[in-house]
Amino acid sequence: MPSPVPDRPGLLVRDPFGYAEGILIIPPPLVQCLLCFDGEKTEGDLREALVRATGELQVGELLNHLLMTLGDGGFLDNEALAERRASRHRAFAESRRREPSHAGSGYPADADALRRQLETWLGSEAGPPLSAEDGLVGIAAPHVSPDGGYRSFAAAYGALPASMAERTFIILGTSHYGTPGRFGLTRKRFATPLGEADVDLTLVDRLAASSAAAALEDYCHAVEHSIEFQVVFLQHRFGPSVRIVPILCGPFVPDAGAPDADADVACFLDALAAETAGRADRVFVLGVDMAHVGRRYGDRLAARAGEGAMLEVERLDRERLGCVAAGDAHGFWGLLADGEGDALRWCGAAPLYTFLRSARPERGELLRYEQWNIDDESVVTFAGMAFYRGSSRKEVA
Repeated sequence: MPSPVPDRPGLLVRDPFGYAEGILIIPPPLVQCLLCFDGEKTEGDLREALVRATGELQVGELLNHLLMTLGDGGFLDNEALAERRASRHRAFAESRRREPSHAGSGYPADADALRRQLETWLGSEAGPPLSAEDGLVGIAAPHVSPDGGYRSFAAAYGALPASMAERTFIILGTSHYGTPGRFGLTRKRFATPLGEADVDLTLVDRLAASSAAAALEDYCHAVEHSIEFQVVFLQHRFGPSVRIVPILCGPFVPDAGAPDADADVACFLDALAAETAGRADRVFVLGVDMAHVGRRYGDRLAARAGEGAMLEVERLDRERLGCVAAGDAHGFWGLLADGEGDALRWCGAAPLYTFLRSARPERGELLRYEQWNIDDESVVTFAGMAFYRGSSRKEVA
């Protein structure tokens, strides 16, 4: 992405998997030289590109520095990266628990500070008290940074009654880096500064055995925030040992037809539906964001929340949310498949479809809709929702 550091322009390069250490900022003259690292061009091609970029003939020192920085740092597909990847995967597989990878960045790392912050966040959007008899089958909350999305987090988690403390929460999170059409599972307890959440191992194992689309001990869990944030809020609401089933939903391809046209995907969704049908002791929690618009995401548009083109984005978001609230999985997916991929880049589409197809809620309630400038020129949209079977609650737009 473009560098956000004012006095260091260029291209920011990071590795979300954590194989590479640190973050690089490639200065503007060298950005085009990255095209040489395609597995086909030679060192001579890179030397020529550096001469053109710098206007200097003597580029040997710069060339060696660039090769060493990228290659030794884990930013090139080479033996060093393979060793780093194997080491990280092995460490995660052997770990007793899933460590909190976003404590100290996405939320406070100190337990007392985190509790105070959560009290502030969750007190921001108090809703009417509910009871388990309202037919609640799930909620959808953002996975954007809680600093930006706390009002929607509060709206969603305010819909969970205290009587649900003993439930098993099936958390469907966006897998930003996972394999398309695959579901990442883990048996590891989720650790946060508040404690360790229990995992329903029996249910995880049954889902893992249900389909070739399921991947047990998916390394994406080690770095993904979409489930971690939900665990933090659930622990604050119901205690540190809250029982969960963490499922990362890899992206579905919008223009490849309905996701369950893939037999393996359909098999997993059927298994999840069978495990939750008629089970009041199992409740869904979704960690989903929606549209991603602006220069951070490759648009020429400098997006501002609630202004200009973002007004049309809100209309389109609400149209899609209408299908979600109606429990219409295939209608929802039809709005994403526009022939050119999803122009709005809804990263929460796969968890939402998985939920609609598996839980089959009768209706949903949009509790809050928001747009947030993640930077000065880019906007993320998200919402807080609650879903019901047989509920007589009046819908709130």
